[in-house]
Amino acid sequence: MRVAIAGAGAVGRSIAGELLENGHEVLLIEKSPAAISVERVPQAEWLLADACEITSLDEAAMERCHVVIAATGDDKVNLVVSLLAKTEYGVPRVVARVNNPKNEWLFNESWGVDVAVSTPRLMSALVEEAVSVGDLVRLLRFSQGDANLVELTLPPESALAGTRVDAVSWPPDTTLVTIIRGSRVLTPGGELTLEPGDELLFVAATAREEELERLLSVRHDASA
Repeated sequence: MRVAIAGAGAVGRSIAGELLENGHEVLLIEKSPAAISVERVPQAEWLLADACEITSLDEAAMERCHVVIAATGDDKVNLVVSLLAKTEYGVPRVVARVNNPKNEWLFNESWGVDVAVSTPRLMSALVEEAVSVGDLVRLLRFSQGDANLVELTLPPESALAGTRVDAVSWPPDTTLVTIIRGSRVLTPGGELTLEPGDELLFVAATAREEELERLLSVRHDASA
């Protein structure tokens, strides 16, 4: 998979390193000569250019990219890069970094963004996830389809504790993606049962989050 990353700062380089380790082809685009550090990510392609310019994106062969990541520290730049990638080059997947949470509402399909990642919001969510049991925590918002990655730690008193995963009637537009049990990552299905303390990760429509939380909560009445 070919991935272009706009912004070769600490965030962009870190993402590039992870993708390269997973066997992907990575192009880093950076307009500041001082930020070009080829020696830090030598396996990546580097391009000294302004990712907001069509000529630069043409040079980057953006039409060949499967994913574009707008990872600069400027929300305006990230929005422009996302819009150009989606509308001018038809990139299938566009991921954008949100630096200021006040701008998060702009990062949607209207600007070509498929997934918006707000670092402040994500850090806050991870804190909530670490201390919350029985409460739904939103970890990531997917712009297209109005869906979110959400997490809930199953409380000991939950009516679903001990229930087989395939016996649960999950709300519509909701998918249980994985179960984290201690140090193990479990694939839902088969005869696997839900246990107290399980971290359940779902992709769920925003409108279904409250229903999902009620289903998994202590207050849920299994006989209803």
